[in-house]
Amino acid sequence: MSSPQLKDVVVVGAGVAGTRAAETLRREGYDGALTIVGAERHAPYHRPPLSKKLLTGEVHRAGVDLAPQFDVEARVLREASAIKLDMSARVVHVRDEGQDLALRFDGLVIASGAAPRPWPGGPVPDGVLMLRTVEDCLAIRQRLAARPRVAVVGGGFIGSEVAASCRLLGLDVVLIEKAACPLLAALGKELAPRWADLHRGYGVDLRLGVGVDGFVGSGGRVEAVRLSDGSRVPADLVVVGLGVTPATDWLEGSGLRVDDGVLCDASGAAEGGVADAPVVAAGDVARWWHPLYERHLRTEHWEDAGGQGAAAARTLLAGRGNAEPHDDIPYFWSDQYDVKVQMLGVPTDYDAVEVVEGDPDGWEFVAAYGRGGRTIAALSTIPGRVDAYRDAIGARAAFPPAPPG
Repeated sequence: MSSPQLKDVVVVGAGVAGTRAAETLRREGYDGALTIVGAERHAPYHRPPLSKKLLTGEVHRAGVDLAPQFDVEARVLREASAIKLDMSARVVHVRDEGQDLALRFDGLVIASGAAPRPWPGGPVPDGVLMLRTVEDCLAIRQRLAARPRVAVVGGGFIGSEVAASCRLLGLDVVLIEKAACPLLAALGKELAPRWADLHRGYGVDLRLGVGVDGFVGSGGRVEAVRLSDGSRVPADLVVVGLGVTPATDWLEGSGLRVDDGVLCDASGAAEGGVADAPVVAAGDVARWWHPLYERHLRTEHWEDAGGQGAAAARTLLAGRGNAEPHDDIPYFWSDQYDVKVQMLGVPTDYDAVEVVEGDPDGWEFVAAYGRGGRTIAALSTIPGRVDAYRDAIGARAAFPPAPPG
């Protein structure tokens, strides 16, 4: 993939990664044919508010629409899905309104995102819902108006945010998590218990270290959640958040390397397949090689998806041999109650954590994560402060880092 003369680019995925890729292509001067394949019927929208302000009604539906950053002249297929990739013929097979289309390309952006993990126990009663799309959010919000007893299964970021949002509406909430704490995998054993205490302080009933065996229903509607310890949690509404899996089924047999996402080099060029094939990937579906962390990362975060989409488009235009690595430090945030947590970097496999600023008891602090005596990530509950540690993380500064002036 070197200095391609592109004439037909297909973008599979109309979320933030696909949208930013399409915008960047046009902004950088690409004037050929552009087709965007989107699984949803809506124009692109912001996903972070789905578990927060849109769920609580603080913002209206129109308030989450993704404002275009650049005019994109493109053929857009809504409610369409890619079903197969033929790399030898350079064709994406798409199902659109019951018809099968063959979209030829000389440049392909894979931004098909991820799908929620389904409940593994089979069919569920009415009232057991998942949250991924804006329709999911509005369906849950409609049910919240009846003031149900809410059970949330899964204490990751989506589950924790949904639990917080429901409590802010004054609803009875039980948060069920099989690990010892909510957010344990993301924040680590030193800091995650503070978020457990935060939820308890706001009145959430935490059921930790216990799994869900199934749901109890009557007349087709959910009435309770049956836990692995034999107890039952009464509930009129259950929101299940078991994480997501990258949407790669349509890539089976394509020759691209897929392992918990499409494996990419540091510029977003997809690995495997036909040599020098003009294929890039971005967003939740992609695992990029990160030069700083020296591993493939699939981050599932909004800011990262948008940045990867833009970088992938530039790689497509420049060609693999000329593309610049995308080495932005991963970043995410989460709002729960009146606490905003921001994480810069990837704390996976950390071996040390230390509070370097402020007081955790007052919920205004910065903590740094280290591995092998080097700083790899920073967490802050002081809005914006985490960015001051960008240089320390990027330079792999000695741990713990001194608070920047």
